[in-house]
Amino acid sequence: MNKKMTWLLGILFILFGCDQSKTSGKENISKTTEERIVIGSLESEGMDSVQISKMTKAITDQSYPNIHSVLIARNGKLVYENYFLGKDEILGESIGLVKHNKDSLHDIRSVSKSIVSACIGIAISQGKIKNEDQKIWDFFPEYNDLNTGEKSNITIKHLLTMSSGLEWNEMIPYTDPANSEVRMDYSPDPVKFVLSQKSVTAPGTIWNYNGGGTQILAAIIKKVTGVETDEYAREYIFKPLGITQFFWIKFPSTQIPIAASGLRLRSRDMLKFGLLYMNKGIWNERQILSEAWVRDSHKSYINRGDSATGSGGYGYQFWIWKDTINNKPINIVAAIGNGDQRIFFDHENDLLVVTTAGNYNKWDIKNNADALVRNYIYPSFIK
Repeated sequence: MNKKMTWLLGILFILFGCDQSKTSGKENISKTTEERIVIGSLESEGMDSVQISKMTKAITDQSYPNIHSVLIARNGKLVYENYFLGKDEILGESIGLVKHNKDSLHDIRSVSKSIVSACIGIAISQGKIKNEDQKIWDFFPEYNDLNTGEKSNITIKHLLTMSSGLEWNEMIPYTDPANSEVRMDYSPDPVKFVLSQKSVTAPGTIWNYNGGGTQILAAIIKKVTGVETDEYAREYIFKPLGITQFFWIKFPSTQIPIAASGLRLRSRDMLKFGLLYMNKGIWNERQILSEAWVRDSHKSYINRGDSATGSGGYGYQFWIWKDTINNKPINIVAAIGNGDQRIFFDHENDLLVVTTAGNYNKWDIKNNADALVRNYIYPSFIK
């Protein structure tokens, strides 16, 4: 999201070398767990290298503008990885032209929401949360005066599926101070701000894009574990996956991680997170997420039809839709972030695609990451 507030100091830390092991979770992890990514080839996994070469050319000649990285995994193997020169930002602050590479941290914006969802799943498996049907007010007795009317029925599942029924507007530009997420960011108490919003529909009935719900999920993680989401993710997701570098930007007033959009990761580490879901929650023979949680996360619970973001469904902080390519039906799940940050999951075709880009707040780009996947990657193996 475009958050041009008072975070210049944090951005300078990112650019010029703060000790991230203390501020954002960077640590040294054994080389035995660092990668665990199996490398394959396009041809061996049934993909047309000529078609993918055309995709590379379309990116480099800017027919598909300002794409920074594309990684493709098929049948669990990394078969394509490329990085590109492009203009970039850190939470709305320009950092100019960047030569991206496999070690570059990149804003993943709202892909952060999917990481928070995974944290909820792990906390449930650890018995720290009963289940996703638990009422959110169990965790916030200090805000019981806000527990009124339909709001009393809001569950964790309603937050995961963006169907809490709370009044929230992120359909206006993030440069507009009336945007609900921007208002939350300026609030001295983001949790109270979200919970104080009035109820406009019954929970579970209407989908409405709401980053505030993700912030409440992160607050629940802190309540039940005693640590903030960045530390919890570091211990139970990043460390097992061998993710050694990340930066989770925090609210300047509270130093709480910006759950909905503040995470920066390497593209390869986005791929690892994706492979975790493609492999039913298993990484390096270890069950990190329960198979049931992976399945449930990528299931549609509510229709996004008639919304400003188009039709389709929504899972546990994942977008879901159907498509048809070369007369073949396709089921796609995606973690999506502002600016063309994407993790595309196709379980039936065992396809995983990661993209990063610098198209922040540009909603009308025709040749975006979605089009790249549809026009080049799928035609490389669907004839």
